[in-house]
Amino acid sequence: MIMRYHYKKPAIYYSRYGITYDCNHPVYHKCTLYQIGKYGLAVIQQRYDETSKTTWWGEIDPWLTDSIYLHPNFKSFFDERSRMVDDGLYPTVTIRQLMWALKMKPIPRQRWETCFDRRDI
Repeated sequence: MIMRYHYKKPAIYYSRYGITYDCNHPVYHKCTLYQIGKYGLAVIQQRYDETSKTTWWGEIDPWLTDSIYLHPNFKSFFDERSRMVDDGLYPTVTIRQLMWALKMKPIPRQRWETCFDRRDI
């Protein structure tokens, strides 16, 4: 059952903002990176493999990238949390942390999802 208060995938979407970034982070190896000037913010989303019953963190769904970047509160969140690259890594947030901070409707939560207890990943 899908609730009305969840963010729904649009029928037509563009993905102009955010890039897929490969790195050597201990939690993930790919993320969606938002960059403004020298500063960047990595955003990750958890995935699930039905066959092996494993989860991993990676880049966010492409239909979310523009909605997040164009949100009126994104720039202030970005300014607060972003930093310059440090040893190939940028500060990281999960898609849920970001959507809640922007006061966007969240994507539906899956029962296999985990979360981070701390602000910094």
